[in-house]
Amino acid sequence: MVFYDGACGLCHRTVRFAIARDRDGSRFRFAALDSQAFCRLVAEWARTGLPDSLVVLAPDGTLLTRSAAVIHILERIGGPWRLAGGLLALVPLGIRDLGYDGIARARYPLFRRPTDSCPVTSPELRARFED
Repeated sequence: MVFYDGACGLCHRTVRFAIARDRDGSRFRFAALDSQAFCRLVAEWARTGLPDSLVVLAPDGTLLTRSAAVIHILERIGGPWRLAGGLLALVPLGIRDLGYDGIARARYPLFRRPTDSCPVTSPELRARFED
């Protein structure tokens, strides 16, 4: 499950990127960080202090944030993206998260906020999102 900031253009692009590479919908489900699904699936104590960008609830129940969330998404996409995730994982966590945090701070000015945070989608695609 990938949780994302619904007001962030970069987060929306990341979701679209993952959807385009998960053609059969078997790898990812999505929900906004301010959704009922997030509150239902992530315990209140675990939500405290989470970043307001990407958070992944891995199949084993682990919450992944920052660069670990990005690596998880890349590895689940597979193909050359798995390799990119593996190479990124070789970078020490502190350095990876420093880079992630830098991009996160600049994301609103660099990536326009979506004009429609809930675009009309096909029922098949809509089924990949939790409310």
